[in-house]
Amino acid sequence: MNENRFSRREALLTVTGIAGASLLPAAALGKPRTLPIDDLAPASFSFCLNTSTIMGQDMGLLKEIEIAVEAGYDGIEIWIRSMEKFVAEGGSLKDLKNRIDDWGIKIENAIGFAPWIVDNNDQRIAALEQAKKEMDMLAQLGCRRIAAPPAGATNVGGLDLAKAGERFRALLELGVSMDVIPQLEVWGFSKNLHKLSQVLFVAAECGHPQTRILPDVYHLYKGGSDFDGLKLMSGQTVEIFHMNDYPAEPGREEIGDKDRVYPGLGVGPIADVLEDLRNGGGPTVLSLELFNRDYWSQDPLEVAKTGLKSMKDAVVAIG
Repeated sequence: MNENRFSRREALLTVTGIAGASLLPAAALGKPRTLPIDDLAPASFSFCLNTSTIMGQDMGLLKEIEIAVEAGYDGIEIWIRSMEKFVAEGGSLKDLKNRIDDWGIKIENAIGFAPWIVDNNDQRIAALEQAKKEMDMLAQLGCRRIAAPPAGATNVGGLDLAKAGERFRALLELGVSMDVIPQLEVWGFSKNLHKLSQVLFVAAECGHPQTRILPDVYHLYKGGSDFDGLKLMSGQTVEIFHMNDYPAEPGREEIGDKDRVYPGLGVGPIADVLEDLRNGGGPTVLSLELFNRDYWSQDPLEVAKTGLKSMKDAVVAIG
């Protein structure tokens, strides 16, 4: 995290309106509030809030970003559908970008589900058009990454991973042209790309220098990956990592997204994961991604603060 970032946050003592605020949904405009100035993060890591962690409160994109700012995060990971809803309700991406810049927070990544990987050629063509539209919107907000999970190839196995590599290259070349780079994501519940080894194979088959991989503590466990596989990847390959933890029960077969907990509250090898990421050369964005229904029923700011503290505590613990 650089010094300019903190001087900007220190200078911005209150949340203020933006030009063209009338274009934003009225319900989304909150009262000015003092922004916290948090401790400097270790050089290897920055801290990000995936809005899934507080999406159960159904606050809308602008309020979710406000929460991330007030809680003290360096960045935020948004969902495409929230961005599209914001625009559909009259929100201006240009005005939102101005506000994001004023707040000094960065949109690190976006979660989308374009089915780029499927066997059906017509669906893949449509998926690339969908991705192009989403990338254009993200570029307007200054976001330079988008998640690329195996959406559409989840319930039936047997996907040709060599072909998946070719398909990811097509998506990646589109992303390079749009300056929004797809992050090949591990999905532990998928019949395809549920293991880190499969994702590494697709990445290698893709054969592109901009190939990036997006792992996740929960998904590595759910899909049966060996966590030591993270030792094979450099900080250049893993720019962003989904942070969470999982309990001892239910077991791997039964566990679901809703069972994710704050890092350190479960039995996952959090310290080993962080050490491997740090040794990979970094820097790495640690993004808190939870879908815990109990957390969704709580005050979103407190949830965000608790999650940030849990990640920072985990980083401090590895020395």
